[in-house]
Amino acid sequence: MTRASASTGHAQKNWYNILADIPFELPPDIPPPARSDKPHAVKLQLPMALVRQSMTRERLVPIPAPVLEKYLSWRPTPMRRARALEQYLGTRARIYYKYEGGNASGSHKLCTATAQAHYYAAAGAERLVTGTGAGQWGTALAVACHEFGLACKVYMVAKSFHEKPYRQTVMRLYDAEVVPSPGPAAERAGHTSGRGEIHPGNIAYAVTEAFADALAHEGTQLSVGSGEAYSILHSTVIGLEAREQLEPAEQPDIVIGSLGAGSNFGGIAMPFIGRKLRGESDVRCIAVEAQRCPKLTRGRYCYDYTDGSGVSPLQKMYTLGSRFTTAGGHAGGLRYHACSKIISALYHHRLVEAVAYPQSDVFASGVLFSRTEGILPAPESAHAIHCAIDMAKQADAQGTAPVILFCLSGHGLFDLASYEAYLNGTMADMPLSDDDIRRSLAQLPQLDEEAVR
Repeated sequence: MTRASASTGHAQKNWYNILADIPFELPPDIPPPARSDKPHAVKLQLPMALVRQSMTRERLVPIPAPVLEKYLSWRPTPMRRARALEQYLGTRARIYYKYEGGNASGSHKLCTATAQAHYYAAAGAERLVTGTGAGQWGTALAVACHEFGLACKVYMVAKSFHEKPYRQTVMRLYDAEVVPSPGPAAERAGHTSGRGEIHPGNIAYAVTEAFADALAHEGTQLSVGSGEAYSILHSTVIGLEAREQLEPAEQPDIVIGSLGAGSNFGGIAMPFIGRKLRGESDVRCIAVEAQRCPKLTRGRYCYDYTDGSGVSPLQKMYTLGSRFTTAGGHAGGLRYHACSKIISALYHHRLVEAVAYPQSDVFASGVLFSRTEGILPAPESAHAIHCAIDMAKQADAQGTAPVILFCLSGHGLFDLASYEAYLNGTMADMPLSDDDIRRSLAQLPQLDEEAVR
């Protein structure tokens, strides 16, 4: 097996802020409609440092010294050329991948978890709570909280909680408490009232339970790992390193990342999108969705809740509705119902692209990558791999030879049950019908968007 690695690069001293370069204003967040069953006010959850990071127009945001010190234990991460995969495909395209799986959490999520734990601890928080889907984010926050002396509780989507017990083990190694979601606390907190049935496959409800926990306990704050502007900002070290590690002649024509809520795709793509916005390149940036959760490719651009509570502020984003669920399937962390408002706006303005693939094709590419390149990818990462293979084949058919870069955002060593289903032939693609989407979108909050402007 042959593999070429690009230079290791240097430690990044700043994060890149896309807000400095986008040529439009993001739609404002708005308070949720008043509800008699939720009379309490939502307490401020964010340290002011994170609020400022979500609003600043500075292009480069300095990384605090305590965060940079933690980053140096695993960053810069490797950049590798997938020569064995290229040879198998017989492609003229040059395929590179940025590997983010070599840290305690096993994924890119530790970029923002480390930063958030630092800022929350500095602001006086004693305990962080969160919701997690497949478990990468929960694991990352557990690691980061332990590093900064914070207690941590993770509400994990019940399907993943039972299918991936060793994710729980890793979180507990770092003193985090892990519980399945939904649990009895969801009923006691009244989150079914006015919002329909709580479903064990919906990550929005895991966030809802964490949100209720934060409201109920002094010194506890909610931390979210993917869709917010600051979480994407913190993840841009991935793309900044990639830009530096690749030679000038090998700068990518196509950049690919899988899309849950946004930190994976945003982390690899934002620095390259910034170059495009400044007229320095004509790179294509492609967000890859699970066919079972196609918010960009089949969702609606409108205001929606970021969780299932009905009391959090609403954001304008591409969404399938906060009550949308991906029953069954192996989408992992890609089953969040909506997409970051920043990436949604970029897609709305046709500055990024999106594709969605069925899970059997995705896992076939994950297996191929493991057999050629020697790394078993997480299902989320396998979506990006499949897109890279698809783009290489398209280029060969067109007689071009692009440089393709994708983010291998995490390893799949806790996802063996999913791979076993694929190898045993028991994995079935489950098409999402237009009726399924219509039913979910029919339950969106009714707002006068003209009044918001």
